[in-house]
Amino acid sequence: MEITSKLCQFNFIFSSHNPKTHRRHVFFCCKSSTIRLPLPLHRPHRKITQSVKNPTRKLLPTTTETTTSSDVLRLLDCLGFPVPDALYISLIKECTRFRDADGAVLLHAHLTRSRRNQPRLALLNLILIMFVSCGCIQNARQMFDEMTKRDFNTWAIMIVAYTDIGDYDEVIKLFIDSQLQYLIDSSSRFPASWLLVCILKACANTLNLKLGQQIHGGLLKSGYSDDLFVSSSLINFYGKIGCFDGGDLVFDQISCRRNVVVWTARIINNCKKERFHQVLDIFKEMGKEGIRKNSFTFSGVLSACSKISDDGNCGEQVHAHAIKSGMESKSYVQCGLVNMYGKFGLIKDAERVFYMNERMQNDACWNAMLSSFIQHGCHVEAIKFLYQMKAAGVQPQELWLNRLRSLCGSKVLEIK
Repeated sequence: MEITSKLCQFNFIFSSHNPKTHRRHVFFCCKSSTIRLPLPLHRPHRKITQSVKNPTRKLLPTTTETTTSSDVLRLLDCLGFPVPDALYISLIKECTRFRDADGAVLLHAHLTRSRRNQPRLALLNLILIMFVSCGCIQNARQMFDEMTKRDFNTWAIMIVAYTDIGDYDEVIKLFIDSQLQYLIDSSSRFPASWLLVCILKACANTLNLKLGQQIHGGLLKSGYSDDLFVSSSLINFYGKIGCFDGGDLVFDQISCRRNVVVWTARIINNCKKERFHQVLDIFKEMGKEGIRKNSFTFSGVLSACSKISDDGNCGEQVHAHAIKSGMESKSYVQCGLVNMYGKFGLIKDAERVFYMNERMQNDACWNAMLSSFIQHGCHVEAIKFLYQMKAAGVQPQELWLNRLRSLCGSKVLEIK
């Protein structure tokens, strides 16, 4: 094929899947010819958290079965075609979708090399999302620091990224930065609720009561008090800080119909405050309000029941409610029931619940059953149960292993 003129009309199209070869294709269309390239469908299962500087990806020829975004860009460079923003956006979306870290770094390097001026802010924000999705947090931060212009979305991307990896101190630093605060003040509206949830989570994990209270005050002024998503996060925040009265205040300030998330957050706070009878009252109030409970609700209430000295009577009533609601077989509920019955020495009931749905058994449920055997002197059953845990590939907690060793007078008991 001979190229005789410059490209007049350029289109980048992802075609539908080819059922015979299970590949996709890219078509470059111009007036005189059409170039067809196959693209792979595989998704790499990896997540890179460190900065990627010099990826060792091999550039494969376009005639092979696998063609990467770097191959597409190399072909355009060889043909002398300029790469429009639309093509970059398509390739960015592909890298983001497949979490291709090496491809993301190569794509960003090509964009930086081919553009004299800084690209549009919207395109840079997409690259930030691509880096974050691929796990290249350091690359994203380096690019963020080098950006001469940032909008609210730019800051939000980095805040969410650091929240996801648990770097809550950095989340706080970004939120209180003067540039972001200027953007918030100039927009004359409070940030989106999903971003506030990230900030409140960071405040809870860093025990930053002052900033959380400031956000709460801003929410009241901005009319966010009826946002159930933010309200439940505020209740959780006050609960983790230990300011339980603040959580009750948020609950009382909600004027609209409260959902199950808000009610459950209140139940968990009262459990932390060891107001176990109050938890049962809230649970009954939820029934009167017609709120459908979820597995987390039952888990919190069962945790409170295990702390009330009534030989498991209230726990049995909650168990009956769980059966009526179809929640008995949920993993969190199952674990809570095993733990509750085990605390009161009702081993047969705990075993019945444990073996009720073996598919939903998690590590916490296995260890709860093991602790029930050990706490009530069923040492032979506990040792047999350890072998079941080993066969299921579940690691017992070291606390209960050490206790069983001491009770059995053996230093050799090991499950590996």
